[in-house]
Amino acid sequence: MSLLRSFLAVRAVRDGRAQPAATVRHAHLSAEPLVFVPLRMAGESAAPLAAMVGASRSDARLLVVENPRNRDQRFAFMAELAEIIVPYIQKYAAQMETVEGRSAYERCLDAPQILVPNPGGLAFTRLIGRSTRFRATEGPHAVAPLVPLLGRWLTFLHERSEFAGSAILLAVTDLLAEHWVTGLSGAEAGNLAAQLAWIDPPGGLTGPQAALLAEDPLRSPPAGPDTDPGFDTHVLKPLLDGPPVPARLREALRGQLEPTWELMWRAVELLRAVPDAGGVAARWERDRTMLARQHAWIAEGGLPPGRWDSAVAAARRLAALEGAQQSYEAGKAFDDPLVMAEHRAEGAAFAGLVTDVDADRKIIPPGGKRAVARPLVTVRTADPVRFPPGRKLLSPARPKQGTVLVSATDGVVVLQVNSGMTKDATLPAPGETVCYTDLDPAGVRRPSLPDAAETPWTHGGPPAEYVPTDEDAQEAWS
Repeated sequence: MSLLRSFLAVRAVRDGRAQPAATVRHAHLSAEPLVFVPLRMAGESAAPLAAMVGASRSDARLLVVENPRNRDQRFAFMAELAEIIVPYIQKYAAQMETVEGRSAYERCLDAPQILVPNPGGLAFTRLIGRSTRFRATEGPHAVAPLVPLLGRWLTFLHERSEFAGSAILLAVTDLLAEHWVTGLSGAEAGNLAAQLAWIDPPGGLTGPQAALLAEDPLRSPPAGPDTDPGFDTHVLKPLLDGPPVPARLREALRGQLEPTWELMWRAVELLRAVPDAGGVAARWERDRTMLARQHAWIAEGGLPPGRWDSAVAAARRLAALEGAQQSYEAGKAFDDPLVMAEHRAEGAAFAGLVTDVDADRKIIPPGGKRAVARPLVTVRTADPVRFPPGRKLLSPARPKQGTVLVSATDGVVVLQVNSGMTKDATLPAPGETVCYTDLDPAGVRRPSLPDAAETPWTHGGPPAEYVPTDEDAQEAWS
């Protein structure tokens, strides 16, 4: 936890209420998100027990597996789930536009957004995708035609969710924790009911008091995907082991899911009240572009992804994930002064007052033959400046204006402006408050990696052509 978030956690405990950690919302929130609250049987890693799913608060669909150990019933559940999720995704995936530019490309007009309660819901979504995307629709153990398509789309959604800034599949507890700091520990913050109790406690209660009530499984059952042990012992086990009573099982599971369903939509209302950050639209555009690519890949008969990446593919993905993380962290700071304050406290940025500007300064750079404009900007700051001379810095107010640190002594910082001195990006003026950081929303330059056919022998050599096998389709129920 950073210094600023530690401070906000202390204030939350002192005031008995969560403290905002952002002034704007850094994730896109769809006008029609699909809320998906899954439950699985305890001790079974990917055996679905029930789910509540729908695109509006009043449109909750309850899906139940009467015997999670029965393969046919499990895949009947998957078929029902596919009938809801696949049309929801394809409604967006099928509507595309061509973006003209240096090289034209396709992107969807909008994209789906699926919300799950917590990171456990994300992991369960991945397992559902992995266990269904290779299922055969003919022959022994055939499944409904939409089931493999559901698996492919859920796999895609989960892979996108691993990229910082993507909003196509989100865990609501993570989203809330990014925008509010509570007095909960990291593990406790995974409880959606407790988190919302700190953020928006009922009248007359403090956050800790409301959270204590919310953590009672009889009042607020766990948000899944695992059920409460007490419910398993006293309610679920007798219903599963005794004579089948489908109506009683459905009602028992509805009672476990409905409280979380209401909490999910309450969280959506709280998040919707926070205005969008400036970088949200660009990040959502990337999701729309990736959705269009996946739709085209499936339509052209492309294979589902295998269980493991090749060495080059894994390296490329890791580089892309790291670049997305750095770009997202920098973008948040540039959009939000409260996030930037967190970086200032860590020494990754500083703010201060411009005391002098030498706008007419010209120098002959090393290796050059003629003088070029290199203005100096002097800033007085009370923030610690931990950058070495020569470090490239950017300002959120002038993101296209490149500067380097010349010196920093006793709170006086001298910066040299190297680029971006246009009519739209004028120099700072004396008396102006400015902020500079080495964060860069453009991300990092990705390493040069070989083609898959040139994979070195140290990494297994060129991979064989991928062909799906029975192992890819192996279930992971336990």
